[in-house]
Amino acid sequence: MARFPVRKLRLRELPSLSTVMMNIDSEKQERVLDAFRRWGYLQANLDPLGHFRPIVHPELDMPGDLADAARRAYSGSLGVEFMHIADPERRQWIQERMESEQPADLDRSRILDQLVRADVFEQTIHSRYIGTKRYSLEGNTALIPLLDEILNSASGYGAEQAVLAMSHRGRLNVIINIVSRPAAEIFAGFEDVDPRSVLGGGDVKYHIGATGVYTGASGRPVRIHLVSNPSHLEAVDPVALGRARAKQTRLGRDGKNRVLPVLMHGDTAFAGQGITAETLNLADLRGYTVGGTVHIIVNNLLGFTTNPSDAYSGRFSSDLAKRLPIPIFHVNGEDVDAVVRAGRMALEYRYEFSSDVLVDLIGFRRHGHSEVDDPTITQPILYRKIKDHPMLYEIYAKNVGLDAKPHVEGFQAELDAAEKAGKSMVKKPPMRQLPSYWAPFHGGPYNPADEVDTGLPAQKLGEITDSLVAYPEDFHIHPKVQKLLEQRREMGHGRRPLDFGMAEALALGSLALEGVPIRISGQDSRRGTFNQRHSVLIDIIDEKEYVPLCHLAPGQARVEIYNSELSEAAVMGFEYGFARDYPEALVAWEAQFGDFANGGQIIIDQFIAAGEDKWDLLTGLILLLPHGHEGQGPEHSSARIERYLQLCARDNMQVCQPSTAAQYFHLLRRQALRKWRKPLICFTPKSMLRHPEAVSSLPELERPRFQTVIPDETATDAKRVLLCTGKIGQELRMERNKHKQAGPAIVSLEQLYPFPEPQVQEVLGRYKSATEFLWVQEEPANMGALSFVTPRLKRILGSKLRSIKRAANSTPATGSAKAHELEQKTLITLALGKAE
Repeated sequence: MARFPVRKLRLRELPSLSTVMMNIDSEKQERVLDAFRRWGYLQANLDPLGHFRPIVHPELDMPGDLADAARRAYSGSLGVEFMHIADPERRQWIQERMESEQPADLDRSRILDQLVRADVFEQTIHSRYIGTKRYSLEGNTALIPLLDEILNSASGYGAEQAVLAMSHRGRLNVIINIVSRPAAEIFAGFEDVDPRSVLGGGDVKYHIGATGVYTGASGRPVRIHLVSNPSHLEAVDPVALGRARAKQTRLGRDGKNRVLPVLMHGDTAFAGQGITAETLNLADLRGYTVGGTVHIIVNNLLGFTTNPSDAYSGRFSSDLAKRLPIPIFHVNGEDVDAVVRAGRMALEYRYEFSSDVLVDLIGFRRHGHSEVDDPTITQPILYRKIKDHPMLYEIYAKNVGLDAKPHVEGFQAELDAAEKAGKSMVKKPPMRQLPSYWAPFHGGPYNPADEVDTGLPAQKLGEITDSLVAYPEDFHIHPKVQKLLEQRREMGHGRRPLDFGMAEALALGSLALEGVPIRISGQDSRRGTFNQRHSVLIDIIDEKEYVPLCHLAPGQARVEIYNSELSEAAVMGFEYGFARDYPEALVAWEAQFGDFANGGQIIIDQFIAAGEDKWDLLTGLILLLPHGHEGQGPEHSSARIERYLQLCARDNMQVCQPSTAAQYFHLLRRQALRKWRKPLICFTPKSMLRHPEAVSSLPELERPRFQTVIPDETATDAKRVLLCTGKIGQELRMERNKHKQAGPAIVSLEQLYPFPEPQVQEVLGRYKSATEFLWVQEEPANMGALSFVTPRLKRILGSKLRSIKRAANSTPATGSAKAHELEQKTLITLALGKAE
């Protein structure tokens, strides 16, 4: 950043509230001040263009010096909503700062330089790449000095890193002026250099993330991470908080002071998109808190072509935030000194109270939604006014008596040089540097060399078991849980077959002892929707908690298992973000029922499935999705296998459905121990969690690895071979055994993607007498894995392949338990055919 001589000016001093109050009785003081503290923001001068007018409030209609002083404090260019906060200490903190003299240490030369850089960057791009989208920040370029103040102040509180999230508007500006990436990289993006490197992948330049180092006026550096985001504007919010939480966790006890999350929102997106409310609600939940987030609404008072009256029901787009006990600062984006003051107060409040805080930065949008859009069609009056409105740096320079010309000339020279450098680039710049903890891991195509052994000796499993079933002597355990632990002790010592719950506990426990951190969250995940996990023991007398997985051995890795809020999108996004910055951990999000994941479809589509292709960013996040048709109705049956398989390409993720407890054990350990970092979509059972057909013996946990396909060793001479995945395989075996049939053979496909074609071909080749091969699924014909596996199996089997399934339907399952039984019986009878 170009440096110019610093000129510090004191603000014009008006009579302070304390001076005015000296000769006024306390009762009148309280009446006047309470009114302005409560309602003053409604009369604040917030809109640079004057369209968003102050409103009349009867309690503020009072004359006198005290009222005038209170009006200056609460109804100037900065207003604040804070009287909804129940804590009197927090209200007092805000009152003292709003009613005190304004700061006199503003470095206005620095502020002017930042405004010049913000506006001139946009003007330069606009003139040199005519008709190209960039989503300009013009009209709200005060965001740059606002972020500067927040980051500079944060460094004084010990912040070393900041995680920033924002949508596309102003992103390029923030990348060069806050993230501190070279402007040449932005020009290279506009030149679209090296297109062959992103054939079928990549993303537009205003979605890309970036890393850098920002140095404020204090000289203290802050490492910046601007998170990649798709066009789904607010989808990045929980992702950024998950990343911040992971970075904080890595740093230990003072991590929340050393890593600051800053979320920038659009006005209509903040009010309208449900994931915003979900994310706000995470603020003080123990599994998701980040020590306070600084929220900024970059408020254009316009959404694409939609006016505020059609976009949100309240006066302010920020009204949603009043669900939390946090202050909301509204500030006129053209009073830059007030903007900086708001940023400082917001940051100090965050560190004082470990609380969220919001700054509503109100400006306008100089161009259309994008630079190829004509806004005069839908807002002709507004844009007639904007057309002749001066640039913010010109307004500020005039108001504070500084000359902008040397700033403009200096930065323009930088941009001219950067443009030449950008045009000469032959490779697309990555604009980021990955943290060192990603060094051991890789993505790309699947390679068998990445496989690892996951089995454990019986002795080790027994030792882990003893810790998993232990609890303090003075702990009052529930009788049902006590019985469960006794059964698990027998399982872990080979005296009883292992169910899914115990297999999972052994997998997690063994990983924690091997130094792999564990994090699982979801609705009711601590106990488990189906009563299967019981990771947290609750004392029946005083409800204190004991987590056996956290007490395995000294020096073990961290284990965290949380119940989440009742939402999918934000929590899934949070866990995706956490996994992004904790690649060596096993991180899982669990759906209460598998189809509930559709509430987080944006996170699945835009981040989990596509993150590697778009942004070259990996994740090892696991989605645990209970799946299976059991007569529970349309919403509790299918996890929508077909949707995930449709997203599969270029080995971007793994889709598995373990049919036994041992398979689940090996799958979890494989996910953590392999260095090939890919998301894992794991369809888990419900009724089969403890079923005799799905349990495993202890020696099965000793075998080396997860089996991608499980052959049927009992029917190698069968003439009919059934291929299936999941619960239907167990039901077919039970019915076959019930009738004491020798065949058909029943082969279970445990990994659907990457499709294990060599293993499938080898297994099917064992059935030399087979003349019929049938894919069997309980899902309707237009759902499940049928459309995915058919072309792949036909490469092996050709015309021999047929299928048995439910008829195509618009809903996954019937709502009648009896109808389900009729359908399932018919399907199984057809699949088994005549006795062999």
